Amino acid sequence: QTRAFNMVIRIRLALHGCKNRPFYHIVVANRKWKRDGKHFEQVGSYDPMPNERKEKLVALKLDRIKYWLAVGVQPTTPVAKLLGLGGILPVHPRSYLEAKRHREAKQKELEDTVQSKAEPAPTEV
Repeated sequence: QTRAFNMVIRIRLALHGCKNRPFYHIVVANRKWKRDGKHFEQVGSYDPMPNERKEKLVALKLDRIKYWLAVGVQPTTPVAKLLGLGGILPVHPRSYLEAKRHREAKQKELEDTVQSKAEPAPTEV
C-alpha cells in the first residue's frame, strides 16, 4: 500500500510570487492536486531570478528532503535538477547538456566579437 501511495506523491515546485517575478516553494504534494494548491510539507524554496551577484537562490531542508526520498517519493525533473546541483541526488543529465550548450554559446559569442574587431572597417571611395 505504501508503494502505491508514494507513486502519487511528488516533490515539486509550487509557483508563488507575482507577474514577471516568479518565486517557487519546493513542496511535497499529491501529483493530482493543483500546482499551487495544498501540499503536505514545504521543504525548500527557489528564486530563479538572478540577484545583483547573478546568483539564483535555493534553500533546502535537507533532513526533510532525505526523509521523503527515503520513503520513496519521486522528485519532478526540475526539482531533481536542483537536488542534483545541491548534491543530494546525482547530477541530472539535462544539467550537463544545458551547461554544454551555454559554454558553446559563450564560445561562439566570444569568437564573433574577436572576429568583428579583427576585420578592418570598409573605406569609402
